[in-house]
Amino acid sequence: MLISVQALRALAAWVVVFHHVMQVFFDFDTDTWLGHMLSTRGQMGVDIFFIISGFVIYITTRDRNIGSARFLWNRVARVAPAYWLCTLITALMIWLGHGLMPVYGVDWQSLLMSLAFIPHENPGDFGYYPVLPVGWTLNFEMLFYSLFALACTLPSRFRAVTVTLLVVVVSPVLALNTPLSSFYANPVIYEFLLGIGVGILYSRGWLNPTGRCWPALLVALGAFAFMLFFPDRHPWRLLVWGLPAALLVAALICTEPLFKGHYWLKRLGDQSYSVYLIHIIILWTGHRVLYEHYGWDLFATLIPCMALIVLLSWASFEWIETRLSHWLKQLAGASGFSRSQTR
Repeated sequence: MLISVQALRALAAWVVVFHHVMQVFFDFDTDTWLGHMLSTRGQMGVDIFFIISGFVIYITTRDRNIGSARFLWNRVARVAPAYWLCTLITALMIWLGHGLMPVYGVDWQSLLMSLAFIPHENPGDFGYYPVLPVGWTLNFEMLFYSLFALACTLPSRFRAVTVTLLVVVVSPVLALNTPLSSFYANPVIYEFLLGIGVGILYSRGWLNPTGRCWPALLVALGAFAFMLFFPDRHPWRLLVWGLPAALLVAALICTEPLFKGHYWLKRLGDQSYSVYLIHIIILWTGHRVLYEHYGWDLFATLIPCMALIVLLSWASFEWIETRLSHWLKQLAGASGFSRSQTR
């Protein structure tokens, strides 16, 4: 994986972390400029994630005859175990934690639907969020994976067009004609397609850096700055965050030589998914135990919280995302579950 993309993935994850710092400790109500920006712009990390996800899925399957079942199994094996573990931990904390996560709710139905990646109203009455609230993005991811798996039944040259048509048709149908209400009407679903578009440009060599990288870096910084002008509740999120995020990813790919040798950035990117899943659990625990119970100030509370997020994310990546996921993929191959063939 490109180090530039991994670095951007890490940045997106930690932007979301500090967005939720503002939620947990301030309920998004702050007078400072930085606090206001994190409260109203921090969700842009999700848009960057979706662009990168579409990009990665496209370039890793391009020119490969990979079966639909195998593709879907590999994605579930990669994404689900860490999410399921964090979901179960969150459910246990809500049930037994005596106010550790006071704004969230859980019951058996919501827990099962969360584990199955089915959108539903959270019992805490704050919207279509699973037991682990950040998991709302994974409901979009799993829909995209499912539609991409359908496209894998066709030759690779038809996949981009096919999955685009499927997303454009299926997401409005799900939003209008099922109990899922308007969840899938959220335009962020189309950001995966923008990521595929970036992947197509990259695969054709149009994003290969030539000469100086600094112009592309300035474009990337400009795209990011443009995104900062608009709050998260803007009605045209796809235009003011989605398209600039795609430009940001594309421009940063052109600066890959600037990241050469900085493998620590790759490691941060590797752990970004676990950072995304774990951080909300750590922040609420730190808020309840250190900030409220023991009366620590904000910065004294955040220091051990951030250290614990880094440590547990590393452990999650090494033992769950890497080893367990690899074992599950091998299990599928050994059982003849499905086969992939490189053209």
